[in-house]
Amino acid sequence: MHRSRISTVLIDTPEADEAVAFWSGALGVPAKPAVGEEHFKVLEGALPGLVTVVQRIEEGEPRIHVDMETDDLDAETARLIALGATELSRWLDCRTLRVPGGHIVCVIPVHSDRAEFEAAATIWE
Repeated sequence: MHRSRISTVLIDTPEADEAVAFWSGALGVPAKPAVGEEHFKVLEGALPGLVTVVQRIEEGEPRIHVDMETDDLDAETARLIALGATELSRWLDCRTLRVPGGHIVCVIPVHSDRAEFEAAATIWE
């Protein structure tokens, strides 16, 4: 048994400064640097209950992707692969998947408040 939930919406772009200014203004929320992560700017309060981030990427096309946080990386990755996802890469504790339809989903360890995670996550047998 494990739990998972969508925790983060990331706006990936090589033009991060312009994107941060746009999304901060469009959503009416402040943009703040993420502690220790210079390529992330957090749009605080943009989507209640979710972390919303503009992420500077070095290569690739602009896109939006989501992070699934889980208390079992292997089980959640296997569950999503069984549903048709393909694993593209691993970086630290992040598993990057391409899901049917072509979107990117990253599977990450729980990073939110544990009680919040447990209250909002789906339990998978």
